[in-house]
Amino acid sequence: MAKSEKASIFQPERRTLSVTFLVLSGSSIMCVASAIDPLRAANRVSGETLFDWKTVSLDGTAPITTSGLPVAVSGPFDPAERTDVLAIIGGFGTRDHGTSGRLAGIRRVARSARAYGGIEAGSWLVARAGLLEGRAATTHWEDMEDFSSAFPGTDVRPDRYVIDGPAFTAGGASPTFDLMLHLVRSRLGMAVALDVASVFIYDQARAATDAQPLVSLGRLDGYDPRLAQAIRLMETHIDQPLTISAIARRAGVTARTLEGVFSRSIGETPGAYYLRLRLHAARRLVLDTRLAMADVAARCGFSSSAAFSRAFSRAFGNAPTAMRR
Repeated sequence: MAKSEKASIFQPERRTLSVTFLVLSGSSIMCVASAIDPLRAANRVSGETLFDWKTVSLDGTAPITTSGLPVAVSGPFDPAERTDVLAIIGGFGTRDHGTSGRLAGIRRVARSARAYGGIEAGSWLVARAGLLEGRAATTHWEDMEDFSSAFPGTDVRPDRYVIDGPAFTAGGASPTFDLMLHLVRSRLGMAVALDVASVFIYDQARAATDAQPLVSLGRLDGYDPRLAQAIRLMETHIDQPLTISAIARRAGVTARTLEGVFSRSIGETPGAYYLRLRLHAARRLVLDTRLAMADVAARCGFSSSAAFSRAFSRAFGNAPTAMRR
């Protein structure tokens, strides 16, 4: 990496990443939620503020989404304010927001930031600011042809999302969620990304009658199908944990092979992941119910309240009774 280049935000790093979301009227509320809520969930499941975001609008008033719902903002877009990431969320009418002054402000912030990008029609403003020239990008499929014609110097692709150097673009609400999961996975690891996906029951299409899983594998690329099978076995045996050997047998592999699958895909042993899965289930019961701690311990497969309290304290830094208070 040359000295003039900024380190990618899509790499392992646990320092807090500041993100400014510039939301334009005419945006989809689902795009806004898909951009912001995975970051909130990542903070929650990690127990740290690893993403610090703010939402702004062009003039400081609440932008109105296509559903008629306003988005609360902290103020107007300020080109003099520093941020690690600038993400522009746009929709209907976004092309009309590209005045010379606004584009100059976007260029100023983007060039001082570590990364910048457009979500759905937000890519139009990023491109009009000259920030996608010579780079690969995408936008919503309905605009693909017009976008390609308007910006011949951009390598326009029909992908769900595209990352090219400091620039990122996403084609809509679901691709934006994929992009944010990729950001979480790149920075914090596969295990945290799985936890974030699970918060939203985010998975491939399932019938309405299927049981809701604790762990949603989502569209995280590159996971081994044996990993998925093992995790499904773990989540259905929270209260009476299986041995790793039993899980491996049911997945049709040896325990040693399963260790390798988890190490490559998640960076943890099966036993460590299984314990984390049970402890996160326990934390939900501690925070969201009034169940007695002995019942929480039993539901999450701990032999005693004392063993549960010790494991919980090691994982989260607080005893379950203290966290509930």
